[in-house]
Amino acid sequence: MSDRDSACGLLRQALGIADAQFRPGQWEAIDALVNRRERLLVVQRTGWGKSSVYFIATRILRDRGSGPTLIVSPLLALMRNQIEAANRLRIKALTVNSTNREEWPALTQAILNNEADALLISPERLANDDFVQNVLLPVAGRIGLLVVDEAHCISDWGHDFRPDYRRLVNVLQHMPPNMPVLGTTATANNRVLDDVCSQLGGIQVRRGPLMRESLILQTLRLPDQSVRLAWLAEHLPELPGTGIVYTLTRRDADQVAGWLGRNGIEAKAYYSDVESPEFADSSAYRQHLEDLLRDNRLKALVATTALGMGYDKPDLGFVVHYQAPGSIITYYQQVGRAGRAIDHAFGVLLSGREDEEIHEFFRSSAFPDEGHVKAILELLAAGDGLTERQMERSVNLRMGQIEQVLKFLSVENPSPVIKDGSLWKRTPVDYRMDGEHIRRLTLQRVIEWQEVQDYIDSRECLMVFLARVLDDENPRPCGKCAVCLGHPVVAETYSRARAVEAARFLRQSELPLECRRQVAKDAFQQYGFSGNIPRELRAETGRVLSRWGDAGWGQLVAEDKHAGRFRDELARALAEMIRNRWKPDPMPTWVTCVPSLSRPHLVPDLAKRLAALLELPFVPVVTKVGANEPQKLQQNRFRQCSNLDGVFKVTSDVQPGPVLLMDDLVDSAWTMTVVAALLRQAGAGPVLPVALATTSARD
Repeated sequence: MSDRDSACGLLRQALGIADAQFRPGQWEAIDALVNRRERLLVVQRTGWGKSSVYFIATRILRDRGSGPTLIVSPLLALMRNQIEAANRLRIKALTVNSTNREEWPALTQAILNNEADALLISPERLANDDFVQNVLLPVAGRIGLLVVDEAHCISDWGHDFRPDYRRLVNVLQHMPPNMPVLGTTATANNRVLDDVCSQLGGIQVRRGPLMRESLILQTLRLPDQSVRLAWLAEHLPELPGTGIVYTLTRRDADQVAGWLGRNGIEAKAYYSDVESPEFADSSAYRQHLEDLLRDNRLKALVATTALGMGYDKPDLGFVVHYQAPGSIITYYQQVGRAGRAIDHAFGVLLSGREDEEIHEFFRSSAFPDEGHVKAILELLAAGDGLTERQMERSVNLRMGQIEQVLKFLSVENPSPVIKDGSLWKRTPVDYRMDGEHIRRLTLQRVIEWQEVQDYIDSRECLMVFLARVLDDENPRPCGKCAVCLGHPVVAETYSRARAVEAARFLRQSELPLECRRQVAKDAFQQYGFSGNIPRELRAETGRVLSRWGDAGWGQLVAEDKHAGRFRDELARALAEMIRNRWKPDPMPTWVTCVPSLSRPHLVPDLAKRLAALLELPFVPVVTKVGANEPQKLQQNRFRQCSNLDGVFKVTSDVQPGPVLLMDDLVDSAWTMTVVAALLRQAGAGPVLPVALATTSARD
């Protein structure tokens, strides 16, 4: 039996199809890896079977006595699918990740004892010194095959750059020089491919056609969220089978899933930290959601990019984008989830007016600010090592910003920082941030966003447009998209009544307001708060009417904040929300508000009108006795706490009953937390915080 025949038998075993044959290029890639030990970068469309290539190669190499395969894979969902595929080839595949911590000792021993055929890790695992020193380096010299899945993540020119992928370059130095390497991707243009090749070194590109014959594409501009929701409610049931609705934010995923559920459509929200009280953790719940979709027990998952690379459901009937993605490459990857093993699947891209602002935020936060990098390096240079929490006290940066800077610096080669246990230290490396490179990358993101706009308005075949941007060499008109046919493939209409209903839904999509519990150490020298705020001083769970600037009430809040007076309509909306939906228990017996020195009448004026609507007394018992910097400028917990220390005082007029505490905007919720504690100390009953809008990026 020839090598190819033997490998084809493994393919049939893996797929469970007795007469399965290799797709063009699959056997050639396997042959190059196992017989010539080459380094390959395989660029093939989603569903081509890249995982079949590396698992069949793994089985062959292990049967020949080679060491285990190391697979670097970016997403947990991807790993789960890969392990299932490996099992069908009797490949013992292990993964070390954050969800199986209790299994690490046994897994480590199995890896060191050569009992694992394949080890799957995330690129972030390469940042764990303990794992690298005690697991990876001891076996690096006998790795039989290195697989870099979704290899476009190595390149900062790519749409999904993961800094920790850069650590692979260092790991490669410890691996056998003749070790075969396989990089795989379905979403890379020539610029990204050139960057990946230069980093992995000595690698040849094998590229297939990227056209997707099964996909039926359409675009549709619907600026208002209410109109897009109406369109989804009316047309999602018409689309075949089950599918994915992509959103840009977690909040939108929750909102769209809630709207679809209200309209009798089985849909669930899916994002990186989505939770359910019925499951132990987010990972278990996400696995459950993936299974629901795979088993056709949902019409759709409403997902962020957390459901993307590697999610394998061959009969997915549609992918609809509620908002436009940031690049054509991202869109191709996501819409490519549909129609892998069926003849017809739909890809509909909707676009709204909020898309631009969201992507501007993503672009501005993609790389650390040069000033942030300088501040961290100067801080570390002045000491003998600091934890991240200690840095937080000395620089006005959010913890996420501190972590972003440290990760960015730690993958530089040579790196100006090093982690020693829990302490970060400055190395002697003379470091200058390449600001010009980052500016070029950011400009490229702007160009990519414009390409998305051009795609939405395209008058040429939509599949050809996608393939051309991806540098596919021979794109041909698909003959089935809305442009080729000259008419919509899914109706563009929606009923006015449903749009009005959706607008009402958006205006009733308030958020819970959770005040803070754990104060920053030594931040409250005057108030004396430390550790966890005692239960008897904590605020109750409150409500926020809207997101700043969002559809529903958020746009009106933004307009009125700038105008200097909140309209009566907002006061009525608050009263209606409190009475009819929130229904706090206990109900408030009086109303007070957070004062301001810069705009002393804005919030009290609204609070008075709200109190009148609720038929409650307004009692302004909180006074501001100290000037402080704007709270919105305080970026981390220590600064947010210390900036409020001694600023507020509660007068003797405090009432004993439950109190509604009003503010216009909320971000970190520390102002509400502190004022609530002061009210409770002064004898007020339960404090019920309420605000017009949240400006928090978390929401």
